[in-house]
Amino acid sequence: MDVLEAIRTRRSIGVVKQDSVPKDLIEKILEAGNWAPSHYKTEPWKFFVLENSARNKLGDVLVEIAKESMDDPTTEENKRKLKKTAAKPLRAPVIIAVAVTPSQKKKVIELEEYAAVNAGIQNMLLVAHALGLGAIWRTGKPCYHSKMLELFRLSEEERVLGFIYIGYPDMKAPSGSRGPVEEKTVWINSDKDLENL
Repeated sequence: MDVLEAIRTRRSIGVVKQDSVPKDLIEKILEAGNWAPSHYKTEPWKFFVLENSARNKLGDVLVEIAKESMDDPTTEENKRKLKKTAAKPLRAPVIIAVAVTPSQKKKVIELEEYAAVNAGIQNMLLVAHALGLGAIWRTGKPCYHSKMLELFRLSEEERVLGFIYIGYPDMKAPSGSRGPVEEKTVWINSDKDLENL
């Protein structure tokens, strides 16, 4: 599969089989993330591969975070919600948590460190797709919670930027579409073009 085909055909696959994913395939995905571009060659990423019972600990932390927004976690309805939350990490046999570790060098702009890690995540999603795996990048408020820093032993400067759930697809890939690129592109060939923006 060439790169353009992978880009056009990749979809978020949220339903995967529980079959284990060979370690060599996971390593290829990690290697793709490691080859993302980064300013000043800082390589500001960290990867945490969760499999088997390690996923339960992530579920426990998600429950702790969810409880904080509940008036009473002991109601029957909230108990059901928390049970569902605890099971979320079990939806895929492999989860790769991806974190940013911004460089403290003076020249480095922190925002660019985040951009580099996000580029790495895209690389990982594309390679997972090219290997015949299904993957989805899950984010949301719990990612950025201090309890996630505790779980992965990260400093206050670091952040979890998402969880990549990986497995063999157990759903049909949804169709994809994008609006015409012409509607989102401005060609600038002269000073006058800039003035007319």
